[in-house]
Amino acid sequence: MSEVAHANALRGAEFKKLMGSAKTWIIILICSAVIAAAGAIIGPVFAAGGFVITFLTGIAITFFMADHRAAHAFYEAYANARGLTKWTAKSLGGSTPLLRKGDKQRVDVLFEGELAPGLEGQLALWNFIVESRDSKGNETEVNYPFTLVLFSLPETLQHLRDIRVQKKSGFKALEKFEDSFRRSHERVTLESEAMRDRYEIFKGKDENDVWVRRLFSPSFIVWLSEAPPEKFGFELENGWLCVYVPKHRDSAEGLDEMITIGTTVAARLREEAEQSTPATESETGQ
Repeated sequence: MSEVAHANALRGAEFKKLMGSAKTWIIILICSAVIAAAGAIIGPVFAAGGFVITFLTGIAITFFMADHRAAHAFYEAYANARGLTKWTAKSLGGSTPLLRKGDKQRVDVLFEGELAPGLEGQLALWNFIVESRDSKGNETEVNYPFTLVLFSLPETLQHLRDIRVQKKSGFKALEKFEDSFRRSHERVTLESEAMRDRYEIFKGKDENDVWVRRLFSPSFIVWLSEAPPEKFGFELENGWLCVYVPKHRDSAEGLDEMITIGTTVAARLREEAEQSTPATESETGQ
């Protein structure tokens, strides 16, 4: 059996299965008949209209149920094919700035296990949610979905505790003005024009500047400039690396790409940590 490539690949089969069930038709027809009977009190036109609307709504609900089942089956197949454990009710905590965003957070699906040889991690379809109320007290929620990969990299703690690489935003002319309000972070400016055009990089003000610049080796800069998808970013805080892109990936190719870019960033951090020697006087500024 060939690999299921996309979350929608099984939707048609699931919809056909549900529509082929006598239970589905019994529920749809009973609900339609009840609404039609209620409409008949007003008149035959309302009865007919109520029946048709309820019938079509039942078909639509069945389709959405099929879509949900297809997605669930795809994620199960993806996890099994790659030897990962799938979770649907697991929190990622708030170990990095992105994971602390919003009024609340939600994991839709999470894959956990060895994402690359010798590298354990978590791949998640994750959301942060912003709540608000209007003048009448009605509450609304805005959902911001991300696909992310999370790693624990304790070996980086003695070298680097806080760095953020994110999609470039705003105007270059305002950078100095914006930076004047940053209390705990400072901008890292690399010589690469391609990097400056695509990313903004911030490190904690107490971080070792020499080590940070060594991290961004020429080959890593080329890879960052050319390989990752649009709006990609990553952040490392106290040994936790979060690599992310907005929106949920719903294909095997898209999820595999996130694993690839996530493990590439993690491997580069581990490589530099392993190669580093105890801080020299030039690195500590002493």
